[in-house]
Amino acid sequence: MSAREAAGDAPTPPGAAPIATAEAADAEVPVPSPAEDGRPSAGTVVTGTRLPRPIRDVPATTVVIPRAEIERSPTLTQDALVRTLPSAATFRRTPSLVADPTAQGLNLRGLAPSGVARSLVLLDGIPVNDPFGGWVFWRSLPRLGLDRIEVVPSGGSALYGSAALGGVVQLVSRPVTGPTLDAAVTYGNLDTGLLAARAAERFGPVRASLETELLTSDGYPIVVASQRGAIDTATPSNHAVLNGRVDADVSESLTLSARAGLFRENQNGGTRATTARVDLAHFAAGARLSTEARGTFTLDLFGRVQRFEQGRARVAQDRSSEARAAFQDVPADDQGLSLAWTSPSATWGGTHVLSAGLDARRMAGTSDERLFPPEPMPGSTLVRAAGGTQLSGGLYLQDLYTVSPALELSAALRLDVWRNLNGEQRVERASGAVETTAFEDRTEEQLSPRLGLRLRPVDWLTVRASGYRAFRAPTLNELYRPFQVGTVLTAANADLRAERLWGAEAGVEAESPLGLTARVTGFWNVLDDPITNVTLEDGTRQRQNLGRARVRGVETSVDWRLSRRWTALLAYTFVNPTVTRAPGQPELVGKQLAQDPRHRGTAILTFDDPAIVTATVQLRVTGPQYEDDLNERGMGGYAVVDVSASRRLFWKVDGFAAVENLFDREYLAGRAGIDTLGPPLLARVGLRLRGLP
Repeated sequence: MSAREAAGDAPTPPGAAPIATAEAADAEVPVPSPAEDGRPSAGTVVTGTRLPRPIRDVPATTVVIPRAEIERSPTLTQDALVRTLPSAATFRRTPSLVADPTAQGLNLRGLAPSGVARSLVLLDGIPVNDPFGGWVFWRSLPRLGLDRIEVVPSGGSALYGSAALGGVVQLVSRPVTGPTLDAAVTYGNLDTGLLAARAAERFGPVRASLETELLTSDGYPIVVASQRGAIDTATPSNHAVLNGRVDADVSESLTLSARAGLFRENQNGGTRATTARVDLAHFAAGARLSTEARGTFTLDLFGRVQRFEQGRARVAQDRSSEARAAFQDVPADDQGLSLAWTSPSATWGGTHVLSAGLDARRMAGTSDERLFPPEPMPGSTLVRAAGGTQLSGGLYLQDLYTVSPALELSAALRLDVWRNLNGEQRVERASGAVETTAFEDRTEEQLSPRLGLRLRPVDWLTVRASGYRAFRAPTLNELYRPFQVGTVLTAANADLRAERLWGAEAGVEAESPLGLTARVTGFWNVLDDPITNVTLEDGTRQRQNLGRARVRGVETSVDWRLSRRWTALLAYTFVNPTVTRAPGQPELVGKQLAQDPRHRGTAILTFDDPAIVTATVQLRVTGPQYEDDLNERGMGGYAVVDVSASRRLFWKVDGFAAVENLFDREYLAGRAGIDTLGPPLLARVGLRLRGLP
């Protein structure tokens, strides 16, 4: 197996039927049947089309991180794993091990990074983006239960709506089979320990699984040594996850499922008064009905209740002392449903597979903030509460038209409507005065088309192209909640409009009989009214619709299976993210988008021989970038090396070791008032129990 599968290079699993190729030029190409538990069979992906498809045939560029690579990755957290894809990044360079979720928004292909995610993150089709801020709680997604990660780094609103402006990342769970037990325990420097376990069992037509993950770490001092003061310490954190799932085959055609989970995370940002905490409970239920004559119907219901708490500090200039500056309590909840239909294959001048569906979601939350001014004046703000509700819904229709095994066309169209209502801000002054501002209810709508093409003139060459329109509605967080990082205060803006994107991509993929697969994809995006943090004259910032940004670039990668034991991957992404229009802020025109490096690359070399050892060496390179929109706070590029190795010790027990940042490379992660550092060397060793019995 190659180091990283991508659309077109997954091998056929042993015992599975081969994927149809251009050799059967006149043959009809059916959609593969789902697996026994209602999930796609091996060798398929679901994210690019919301249907199980052979990954060679998906018109959209799709990258897959398979389970084998997930297991041998040197990375500890899920966000660090996803960032090994050069086209994927979180807002700042710090991992979720030391940064709370407000700095963990995911962006793909450099599409205007910020704390909020501009890409949708799914777990088995269910959105996991935070309902209030669009953040991603990466540590709530245990690695032991994952089968693969699928990444579609282009506008996905035509199928998924608002949150998919920049693409979709889907984490796909392992199928529930049993009886089986997997477990892992690790310990490393920085007092970092992890315990994970997953058990699954089958009781006739009923299948059940239970998984847990516990992680604790002392973290590291994140402030650079030259600015560090008496108050600066390490960044301890811990989290706990418990997830359960039950699937039941009611009949040969009907499958029911239910799942629920709990998550708690505690973090310290490096000083006594800089803290964050998350409590989250989520649930989901689904049904899948397959009929030969009328197609397949799928219904998913989901929801969550959560609370995010964050404490901020007021720090002396020499960082010798601190005082509590503010405490925010952000309770939020959401509920949603998704109903989808897939038609049987129909032959009209080729093979058509139609799909249609609707999604609806309600999101509500409030930011309750208590401030502690050092010398309160009558006009000083002591309490600030702001929040509201957002309702959204969308309808989509898609046609996958296989003209022949050599040519497939796709067309999708979606209409979304969303409404912000009950928005309100309440401010209490030290004098006792209370000011309440009710924000006007607002409704917007968006029509999102997407056209795609997949051409395979010969079996070893695939051409893909697509054009799309996408959007992202502002989150409740952006509309109502102010925040502060370091000494920089950023205000909310209840008048924000949706971001809108026009884009296109085109690429080629070539496979060699020598085990070499090469891919090149060019992309071009124009983002209108991007929501960015704009620096004001008084030095503070405010969220504003900036004007227009152009994000264009190229992705390249080479997978090479050098031999049965050796595989190599080289991947590089170049992005040119430029502000092209900024009404009221002309000095921003021509500037590079903040937190957006132009160059990112990854090189991975793996040796895999179970009788000897499985070892991976990974090089990650990131180019220079800017902290701010004015391009005044630069951060240099860096390169780090990660390694991992594992070997069977006895029975079903493996021993393994991993090191991130092997050479302890020091680099900047942020410059928001103070300069902060990326992770130092993190080494750990452990044991892994595989699939007992």
